[in-house]
Amino acid sequence: MRKIVGTVFQSLDGVMQAPGGPSEDPTDGFALGGWQFGFPDEEAGAAIGPSLMPPYSLLLGRRTYDIFASYWPYHDGQDKEIADDFNAAEKFVMTRHDAPLDWAGSRRVSGFDALAEIKQGDGPDLQIWGSSTLYPGLIERGMLDRLTILTYPVVLGSGKRTFAPGSPPTTLRFESGKTTSRGTAVAVFVPELCVATGESPAAKANAHEAKRQQAIAEGKW
Repeated sequence: MRKIVGTVFQSLDGVMQAPGGPSEDPTDGFALGGWQFGFPDEEAGAAIGPSLMPPYSLLLGRRTYDIFASYWPYHDGQDKEIADDFNAAEKFVMTRHDAPLDWAGSRRVSGFDALAEIKQGDGPDLQIWGSSTLYPGLIERGMLDRLTILTYPVVLGSGKRTFAPGSPPTTLRFESGKTTSRGTAVAVFVPELCVATGESPAAKANAHEAKRQQAIAEGKW
């Protein structure tokens, strides 16, 4: 059985949109594309090196597929080795659209049921880069096996977030991690579909709390 593993670059306020460049994803007026390269951190880059070692397949949402398919087949610069590996890898693209998938080795996946069958089959792990829209459905179905989050010490204020409103309640069990000398937190998590709750020790009954609870019940707090 294959594993599904994800890697996310995000800001302190959880924004993962367009870390790679201004034209990567300017939707909704996002004007800070390329923020990751505005905060270079060689230690963080080295930490994800093992994830870039083949064999692997790619699991992509449609927009991330469009970004990658417009970049990696035409790239022969500093990251040529990554480009060669991405180009050679099998790509599974989660999309409901019927537009052609021209990047060599690309295969359309119609939904999570079809993806579950692929996951149960033989082959290398499926890696997610970007593709924030995939995470809620994967977590809800217990299909995400591991998530590496690199959190950079920058605040972006707006943009697409790793866990957008509506994401299923989830505990991320810490597996390993480090903080670089520049303050980037690199953490590997295993998602668990539950959130334990509790409360502080009860205070003595008092009029202030009684009034507050009444205001809550009346929708006035």
